[in-house]
Amino acid sequence: MDSNFGGRMPVRRNRFGSVTGMIVDMVPATMGNRRAEGCVIFVTLEDTDGNTVNFIMSPHTYVVDFETLSVGMTCTFWYAADAPMPLIYPPQYNAVAAAREKMERMVNVGYYNTSLVNDDQTLQLNMDGSVNVRTTNNQYFQGNPAGHNLVVVYGSSTRSIPAQTTPKLVVVLCEA
Repeated sequence: MDSNFGGRMPVRRNRFGSVTGMIVDMVPATMGNRRAEGCVIFVTLEDTDGNTVNFIMSPHTYVVDFETLSVGMTCTFWYAADAPMPLIYPPQYNAVAAAREKMERMVNVGYYNTSLVNDDQTLQLNMDGSVNVRTTNNQYFQGNPAGHNLVVVYGSSTRSIPAQTTPKLVVVLCEA
């Protein structure tokens, strides 16, 4: 077999999973037998099939537009698919990012390579001077976003494969 996969690069598996649904409960999380001082929130989400998924929102969870989430909102939560997690039902994930569902706004979370194409090769970023590139604490990102895990907020894209877009906002999920 050809070592270069027939001229194509192998597709990496997306490191991030996501769940979209309505927030049905938000309570302060507990750590052992004490509350987490109000800094961690336990969010219960119900997807469109009626399945329940729990997310732990910490101060490290990036919330798009820094919007305050509340019960009744339809949101998407992203989690690290390769992170350790308890084998319980309903599933429980540590939220990496969250976004309220809004018309005419798309959000993608994933690793973008040096060509600014995401892991599953479905989206390529066209970065021009108008793209706002930030860190999770809303500071200007001073480096190149390529080769990082990114939260990409965009409005429209081409119908090509991969789809191309000039994002409205790129947030770099800097490694700790």
